[in-house]
Amino acid sequence: DAIPSADQIRITTSLKSQRGSVWTKTKSIFEYWEVEVTFRVTGRGRIGADGLAIWFTEEQGLEGPVFGAADKWNGVGIFFDSFDNDGKKNNPGVIVVGNNGKLLYDHQNDGSTQALASCQRDFRNKPYPVRVKITYYQKTLTVLINNGFTPDKEDYEFCAKVEDMVLPSQGYFGVSAATGGLADDHDVLSFLTFQLTEPGKEVPTPDAEIPQKDKEKYQEEFEHFQQELDKKKEEFQKEHPDVQGQPGKTTCPFFLPADDVFETVSDRELRQIFEGQNRIHLEIKQLNRQLDMILDEQRRYVSAVTDEIAKRGAGVPGQQGQVSQQEIETVVKTQEEVIRQVNEIRNSMADTLRLISGAQHPGSAAGVYETTQHFNDIKEHLHVVKRDIEHLVQRNMPSSEKSKCPDLPPFPSCLSTMHFLIFVAVQTVLFIGYIMYR
Repeated sequence: DAIPSADQIRITTSLKSQRGSVWTKTKSIFEYWEVEVTFRVTGRGRIGADGLAIWFTEEQGLEGPVFGAADKWNGVGIFFDSFDNDGKKNNPGVIVVGNNGKLLYDHQNDGSTQALASCQRDFRNKPYPVRVKITYYQKTLTVLINNGFTPDKEDYEFCAKVEDMVLPSQGYFGVSAATGGLADDHDVLSFLTFQLTEPGKEVPTPDAEIPQKDKEKYQEEFEHFQQELDKKKEEFQKEHPDVQGQPGKTTCPFFLPADDVFETVSDRELRQIFEGQNRIHLEIKQLNRQLDMILDEQRRYVSAVTDEIAKRGAGVPGQQGQVSQQEIETVVKTQEEVIRQVNEIRNSMADTLRLISGAQHPGSAAGVYETTQHFNDIKEHLHVVKRDIEHLVQRNMPSSEKSKCPDLPPFPSCLSTMHFLIFVAVQTVLFIGYIMYR
């Protein structure tokens, strides 16, 4: 099912149950080699299948069940597996599997029981082509990958390494791909092969480029296959006009409705918004638990103040009673302010929860910042309440107990209003900066 052209090869099209491959015509006689492959794997669905493979084998695996190529190969295959057959949520991934010509590939476990090395990389639907560099030198196979997020062709990162690996002295290079119940377009843009020589050995002369006649022939074949593909798609749509809303037959162990397999741009945005709202919902739940703890602490402080006033109110001198009355009024005002802030937080949380359970509007994310700001204000007011209560308790202590502590500064405390306002302003600026940074 491969469609060749002068500038790329579409190994498989995004149709179900496709198999395609391309192989070198003659065996490579390189003892040590390096290949650089550039490809794209694109599809409309969130999940792709089945994947693409890069081969170096003793014989050509023209067609078979292993990503479009034959099983029981003698050599190595580097598999870019898109579909998660074993359900371990470790796909898309890159797997290196060797074979001596006798083993059957373990499809059900995604080759995990036979993998010599692997790494988890998402190579589907990237803005730039994905690049892979595979090096075999002195019995060591190394796989480097460029994840397709940057136009820099040399931005490779390490993926896998296999040491003490013995490969056939001569073999064919190939690329294959396959689709199942789900389908992706698998396009190979370039396949560059290099011979590696040890220091001091003679460097071989490069081969000639592809003749112009072959390029023209490939272009004609590509256009011919492309026309046939368009005709097949039109015939399929005419024969199955209602296929969009019906689950289709699939070669996978299960089938998915079309609405679950494919998603539009708006569906993807809504899904991302929904995930963000879920995180916001969890943050609000945590804030609510912390708020309940603060309210419990506040009730204990109020109860302690009331008991202390009831016990010591009768024996306090007139002037001392006036001072205590002022402090009590300050505490009461602060409590009213705290209650007001609590009500605002509850209203803000209720609005945010309604947005989360409703149309998933992205603007509701701002409620987190507002709620966090209210939470910070409550903490500041509680610090003021705690300080006032400590002053009140210390002033109403008996003389025997007061002698144990240092003398308190005269009322009001040494912290002036200006200093307090400056401290609050600096703390507010630092908190806003932290929220923006996070």
